[in-house]
Amino acid sequence: MEEIDRRIVTLLATDGRMSFTDLAKETGLSVSAVHQRVRRLEKRGVIRGYAALVDYDEIGLPLTAFVSIKPIDPSAPDDAPERLSHLTAIEACHSVAGDESYILKVRVASPFALEELLQQIRASANVSTRTTVVLSTPYDYRSPMIEKDLGGDATG
Repeated sequence: MEEIDRRIVTLLATDGRMSFTDLAKETGLSVSAVHQRVRRLEKRGVIRGYAALVDYDEIGLPLTAFVSIKPIDPSAPDDAPERLSHLTAIEACHSVAGDESYILKVRVASPFALEELLQQIRASANVSTRTTVVLSTPYDYRSPMIEKDLGGDATG
């Protein structure tokens, strides 16, 4: 990836609503050149979309937790993500190495709602859970520091 494309990705990761005019000013390119590069980055899948950052306290979902799940029967099919996809309180599902199979990021309204969600997770996917409740989030949604070609070896 060219340096200018890395700069565009970093700027948009910081502010997804940055105008093509502002991107052009920041990169020294013309507005049309920036527009073409952004469209190319979107087409390649480097930029996958744009989203609003939500204040979850304001919408009634102040409790965030990470739920590690592990199948009760290790020989069962590895289909937990599909079995849990209907639970909208699960914001993210990450396949991980280690004792657990997946780590889920969840957001709920209360400890009682978390307890109910954990029961739903266990029943839906036939898994055991280990939960870590978030007390505060000093930072989130940090912009990437893109230093090397995204498609290549980052070591050299």
